[in-house]
Amino acid sequence: MSVVTVAVLVVLWRWIDGLALTDPEKRATTQLDALKLAASIVVGGGGLFALYLAARRQHTQELELDARQAELAQRDRIQAHAEQVAETNRLHAERIAADTYADAAARRITELYAKSVEQLGSDKAPVRLGGLYALERLGQDNPDRPALRQTVVDVLCAYLRMPFTLPGDRPSDDADEQVRARYDERTQEREVRLTAQRILAAHLRPDLDFDQQDMTFWLDIDLDLTGATLMDFRLTGCRVRQATFDAVWFVEHASFREAVFEGDGMFDGAVFSDGTSFDGATFHGFAGFVNVQFDNVGFSTAKFSKGAMFGSAVFQRDVRFGDVVFEQTAWFRGARFAGSAQFARVIFGKNADFDGVQFIGDVVLDECAVRHPTPIASRWPDGWRTAEKQAAPGGRSGTWHRVARVDSVDT
Repeated sequence: MSVVTVAVLVVLWRWIDGLALTDPEKRATTQLDALKLAASIVVGGGGLFALYLAARRQHTQELELDARQAELAQRDRIQAHAEQVAETNRLHAERIAADTYADAAARRITELYAKSVEQLGSDKAPVRLGGLYALERLGQDNPDRPALRQTVVDVLCAYLRMPFTLPGDRPSDDADEQVRARYDERTQEREVRLTAQRILAAHLRPDLDFDQQDMTFWLDIDLDLTGATLMDFRLTGCRVRQATFDAVWFVEHASFREAVFEGDGMFDGAVFSDGTSFDGATFHGFAGFVNVQFDNVGFSTAKFSKGAMFGSAVFQRDVRFGDVVFEQTAWFRGARFAGSAQFARVIFGKNADFDGVQFIGDVVLDECAVRHPTPIASRWPDGWRTAEKQAAPGGRSGTWHRVARVDSVDT
C-alpha cells in the first residue's frame, strides 16, 4: 500500500513541476493540494482494498460454511444409511429368530401331539390316561392356536366314538380268571372315558370369573360324538358351537342344563337310558331330536331360536316343557308320550305340529301363546285348539292367541 502511495505522490509531483507556475505561493498551494489529493486517493484506495478483503473473507467463510454443511449432510446421510442397514438387519434377524422359534414350536407341538395320540392306543389304561392329559395340556398351553384346540377335541371325540362294552356287574370271587380280567379291563376303560368326558366339559364351560375363564374356556368348539357311548355325561352350563350327538347311547344320567348351542344341536336317533335335563338350555341353531328315546327328561325354560324337531321321539315317562320358547316351528309329529306331557306357559312363535302324536297320559297346554295366523296352521293335540287373541308375550310383534281346551274356546 505504501508503494502505491509513493507512486501517486511522485506522479502528481512531476505533473506539478511540469506546470508553468512562477509564483512560489501558487506553486506551494498546488503542491499542497496534490498532497491532499494523493492522501485522498490513498485513503479511498485503502477503503476499497479493505472492502475487497472483507468481501473475499466473507466469500471464503461462505465457501467454508457450505463445505462444512455438505460434510455434515454427507455424515448425516452416511449415518442414516448405517442406521437403516442396522434396522433392516435387526428386523431380518428378528424374523429369522421368530421363524426359527415358530418352527421349533410347531415341531414340538407335532411331536407332543403324535406322542399323545400314540399313548391313546396303548393297551394300558394309565398310559391312555397320560395321553388324554397330555392332549389337554397341549391345547391349554396354546391359546393362540384355536385350530389346535379343536384338533384336541376332535381326538377326544374320536376316542369316545370307538366301540365300548360296559363292564356290567362285578363277577363273583370264584368266577373264571379271564372273566375277572375282562371286567377289570372294561372298568379301567370306563375310567379313561369318564376322564375324556370331564376334560371336554372342563374346557367348554365359561367360568363366571373372567380371569379363570381366560385360563380354561375354549371358545368356538365343535363336538362330533356320533354313535358314542357316553356315561354320566354332563355339559351343564357349557357352551359349544356345533354339536352332533346322533345315535349316541347316554348311559346313566345326562345333563345339558343351561347349556348353550351357538349352532345346531343334533341328537337324532339318540337313546337316553336314565334321567336327562335340558332345563334352561339355549339352541341358537336347529335342534334335532328325531327318533330319540327319552326315559325321563325335562326341557323347562329352554329356548329354541330355530326349528325344534321332535318327530317320532319316544318319551317313556313324564316330560316337562314348561315355560319353553319355540321361536320357530315346534315339530312333534308322530311322537309318543307314555307319561304326562306338561307344556304350560309355552310360547309358540310360529306353528306347532302335534299331528299323529300319541299321548298315553295327560297333556297340558295351559297358558300357552301362539302367533297366529302363520303360513302353516298349527295342529294341536286332541282336545286343544287356538283360542281368542291375547297380548303379545314378552313384547313380541304380531298377533297372538292363547291355546285352550276345546270346551273352553269362545265361539
